Formats: sequence, C-alpha cells, structure tokens
Amino acid sequence: MIVVTGAAGFIGSCMAGKLNREGITDLILVDDFSKENKRRNWENKEYSDKINRRDFFAWAEQNVQHVDAIIHLGARTDTTETDESVFEELNIDYTEHLWSYAAQYGKTLLYASSAATYGAGELGYVDDENLIPQLKPLNAYGRSKNVVDQWILKQTKCPPHWAGFKFFNVFGPNEYHKGRMASVIFHASHQIQSTGKVKLFRSHRPDCADGQQRRDFIYVKDVVNTLHWFCQQHHPNGIFNLGTGHARSFYDLAVATFRAMGVQPSIEYIDIPEDIRNKYQYFTEADMLKLHSSGCTMSFHSLEDGVTDYVSNYLIKEKIF
Repeated sequence: MIVVTGAAGFIGSCMAGKLNREGITDLILVDDFSKENKRRNWENKEYSDKINRRDFFAWAEQNVQHVDAIIHLGARTDTTETDESVFEELNIDYTEHLWSYAAQYGKTLLYASSAATYGAGELGYVDDENLIPQLKPLNAYGRSKNVVDQWILKQTKCPPHWAGFKFFNVFGPNEYHKGRMASVIFHASHQIQSTGKVKLFRSHRPDCADGQQRRDFIYVKDVVNTLHWFCQQHHPNGIFNLGTGHARSFYDLAVATFRAMGVQPSIEYIDIPEDIRNKYQYFTEADMLKLHSSGCTMSFHSLEDGVTDYVSNYLIKEKIF
C-alpha cells in the first residue's frame, strides 16, 4: 500500500494518476477533501481509501502493517503567504511527523522539498547537502522547506529508504485550482484564448531583458515518473534536485504555448507586483549530476514537447491526468 499526501492537489493527484497507470490501485489518498474546486483531481482515481490529513496519523498507527511507502506531496505552496505559522503546521511539523513515523516503522518515504530553498542562487543550484544550512530562501515557503531539509539531515533514526526532491518549476495538468500560483503556461493559454496576447513580467534588473528571466521548467509527468522510479528501485538516500538541468526563458515558454495553440505570438510586458518583486527569482537551473548518479537516468520532455502535450491533451480538452 502506498500513501500519497496532497492527493487532491496538483502534483499529488498526478502522482496518484501515474501509480494507477502502473496498475497500482492500493493507494491511500491524504488531503483536505472538503475543497470542491479540487474534486476533479481525485474523484476518478482508483484507491483503497481517502483520509483527511488531520486524521491520517491516527489511521496510520492502526494500519502500520499495511503501509509500504509514503509519497509526501502535501504542503502549503503559496509563495506569497506571509503567515509563518501556516507553514510551520502544514510544511514543517507535518513532514517531521511523517519522517518519525516512517523511521519508527521502517517505511519508505519520499518527500517534496523545493528549489525555492536556493533563494537568489548565491551559492548556485547544486544539491550538495553540506550547503543546505547556508541557503537563504527569499520567502516563508522556501524557508519552511529548508527548515525541514536541515532537520532531516540531523536525524540519526531514519527510514530505510528515503529521498527528498527540490522541485524546480513544475507545470502540467491538474493545476487548474491554483489560481495565481498556477504555471505561466496555464495563465498564458487562457489569455491567448480570451485576448490573443500573453502578459509576461518585465525585468526590473538592468542585466536582464524583458521576458528573459530564466527558470528550470519541468513537466509534471517527468516529476511523477522520477518519484515512481525512486519508489520502486534501490537508490542512495538523500536530497536531490528535480529539474531538467536546462534553464529556459519565459519568452520561450510563451512562444511554445502560442505554437501549441496554433496562434501567432503576441507578448505584452507588465510590472512584477510589488509584493513579490524583491523575492523574485530571475534564474534557476538544477544541477542534475547527483540524481543521474543515483541510477535514475530517464530522459525528460523538452520545454516545447511538455508544453505541447499539456496544452493539446489537457488544457484545450479540459482533461485531468
């Protein structure tokens, strides 16, 4: 039996979908299932049970013998949230509790960290665990993820098999509920449908042209394929980057979206909102050597191929993965 937390959310629901496609249906889905705007993400999945996140640990203590692995993808991911107590409860305390459970009972644990831990990238984007205490995230979300990474690296009692993943800019199906935090591709496709144009953030730095802010964009299918591999294979324990290793510009991303929709590109630049301007990452690019060295050498979608699949097979058709 595999537990998937955050199963009503973006990556968690895609993870459940991936496991179903692999013929794995003995799943326990964990989340807050009261949010009707997420219902489409989980209602057609095959699973053994779904459990409210607040009730999960009581259930887990009663079902230790049935749980084989936990894939922890539940978290508060809003980078504009400023209430540190929200992140302490949902991101820090919950993950540490899961770790302690997995360590006590010998369960496999995979969990989501974030590239937001790297902050402005002063120390680069290498997943060297010795550098983790020195990282300076730009927002409360990134800090919460870095707190967990540091805590885990100090533990002497560990799950037999575990891995954390610093997700870079993940995009793909099942993110329709995320509002402002949904990917630029999601917003761009709707802007193109309604106005024929896409709005991108202009640069507020002299060393970067408008639209040339670059991120490591990774398609969610590649993320869940990687997590599935780690769940099935013996691998070194540790904290790994999970991106493509190739930074691409928001301009490239917008053009790929236009082309996937069969529309000529038309881009307008707008100011970065004041509340996130000083916390905005202008560049991210995952160093992927550590993950590849683990034995996970699967190939990932290019930006263009990922955008085309997402737009053509999910956004336009309003389908769920």
